[in-house]
Amino acid sequence: MTVIATVQLGITVGDPEANLEATAGAVAAAASAGARLVILPELSDSGYVFTGEPETRSLATPADGRTLTRWRHLAAAHQVVIAGGFCELGGDGRLYNSAAVVDAAGVLAVYRKAHLWDAESLVFSPGDGPPPVVNTPFGRVGLMICYDLEFPEWTRLAALGGADLIAAPVNWPATGRPEHERPAEVIKAQAAAAVNGVFVAVADRCRTERGVGWISGSVIIGPGGFPLAGPVLADRPALLSADCDLLAARDKSVSPNNDLLADRRPELYAGVTAEIAGSNPSAPVAH
Repeated sequence: MTVIATVQLGITVGDPEANLEATAGAVAAAASAGARLVILPELSDSGYVFTGEPETRSLATPADGRTLTRWRHLAAAHQVVIAGGFCELGGDGRLYNSAAVVDAAGVLAVYRKAHLWDAESLVFSPGDGPPPVVNTPFGRVGLMICYDLEFPEWTRLAALGGADLIAAPVNWPATGRPEHERPAEVIKAQAAAAVNGVFVAVADRCRTERGVGWISGSVIIGPGGFPLAGPVLADRPALLSADCDLLAARDKSVSPNNDLLADRRPELYAGVTAEIAGSNPSAPVAH
């Protein structure tokens, strides 16, 4: 078993140093709880609700800059792997809503959010690479960010890439929901875990930022789709942890005669790829 931890933080927009200090304390606490993998929220170094492109650019850092350098030192000090979101200034001069997986040796992967949410597209360029899957001593970790989780094709790509666990830094804005209902974002994360037979670990945030509140839905989900820890659903810092046998996610059997991945019939899904290619196939009408 491996202890996986997700950290729900109060992030201060425009104060990277304070955010990095909060991150350092959270990683230390997670390591003290036995965690081997620690997941941090989306844009954990910069905050989220920017006034515009100039402010975002002033807070961005290269992949070899202060944020990931600090995480590498934390990973070495506590013997953990860290996955989290940061505000990236690309070598091409563009801004990206990015995430990275870092261990004591350095940066294992950098991922740029492919599916931008709402006003993010006003300041960030979308990434154009698939979700990476990183080998670690305890299993294979896939990486994506927030809204990416809501695209079944994207979570399936990670599963087909061999991910045992999908690490998802998020900033889920609070929206209305019926009383006693779980937020739809949490439900979608559970569905992604269940249909792909993988662990999903979500690190959300808390603390209202420039009038925007958050679901604060940090959660760790098993391959069956059921939460192992969380969701928190409270506007407060939180540390969730769960014992996870990541290698068990490689068994995709769901009955003596069924396998989540082997039972797929890609030849029947041509409409999905045709739509991507730019055509608009008409679905047959059942009678």
